[in-house]
Amino acid sequence: MVKTYAEAGVDIDKEHTIVSSIVDAIDFQRKGFGASLPLKGHYAGIIDMGRWALALTTDGVGSKVLIAHSVGKYDTIGIDCIAMNVNDLYCVGAEPIAFVDYLAIGGELVPEVASEIGVGLARGAELSNISIVGGETAMLPEIVTPFDLAGTCVGLVEKNSIIDGSNIEIGDALIGIPSSGLHSNGYTLARKLIEENDYSYNDPTPFAPDRSIGEVFLEPTRIYSEVLKVIKNCEVHGLAHITGGGITKLRRLTELGFQISSPLKPQPVFGWLQELGGVDEEEMFRTFNMGMGFMVVCPQKEVSTVLDIIKDAKVVGSIVEEGITVGSISME
Repeated sequence: MVKTYAEAGVDIDKEHTIVSSIVDAIDFQRKGFGASLPLKGHYAGIIDMGRWALALTTDGVGSKVLIAHSVGKYDTIGIDCIAMNVNDLYCVGAEPIAFVDYLAIGGELVPEVASEIGVGLARGAELSNISIVGGETAMLPEIVTPFDLAGTCVGLVEKNSIIDGSNIEIGDALIGIPSSGLHSNGYTLARKLIEENDYSYNDPTPFAPDRSIGEVFLEPTRIYSEVLKVIKNCEVHGLAHITGGGITKLRRLTELGFQISSPLKPQPVFGWLQELGGVDEEEMFRTFNMGMGFMVVCPQKEVSTVLDIIKDAKVVGSIVEEGITVGSISME
């Protein structure tokens, strides 16, 4: 029985090594106007445009597309594609403005399916107030099965308003914002657990019999556009989008520690998956968002304002000297 993300086929530590190998091989940077700003390892790349900076992200839906293909429901994964990109842009204080998509097809999709994918992309664009200004479709039957959906997003932020985590201080509040479910990460492990327990994605979900497992798994990634209002009205020291790697993603913000003493309550799907595979608690927090899709780090004086703006947010902990802990679990 698979019990870890690595055993399912996704080794986060190995992925970090691969990323480092690519980054280390890229030793040229543009000089002059349009040069990149140093924000290595954060959620978005930053380009110097004078008073302004362009922020860029690229990401995809991942193996969640296999669920969509299995149940024949394609009209929400476009939301996921845009969400994974715009949520990363919010993390540097940027407002997303434009998006291009990339659909690689293994030869099995028909125009009606492509149209459904477009419905989701359009809805994601509306939710995040961006324009889809172009894209690319490639037929790759020998490489992709059944298809892959990804995209790139650009946002704007005034250069003196970039949020990079450098202002984070011990004692700052950690405010968690709930996820809508699995979002678009951890599906390689989640799918293995479903397959090994002989479930079908068309089966009723044990904890929500009125919905199929496929419907629960396809719940779209939440788009955290309300964070823009927080940025405009509060002093914010750091922002984190909790995706692949779970809580360990917080290391992108600061070398200081995160003490999450009152974590958000995970949605039932997480407990069910954990029970199916006997997955330990630490591995769950390393793989999934566990009910918290986004985090705001701010001074204690700003907490009430943030909570007024984002009604379902909650203080989950504070910045400490070192380490990442969730309750009694150490994530080191």
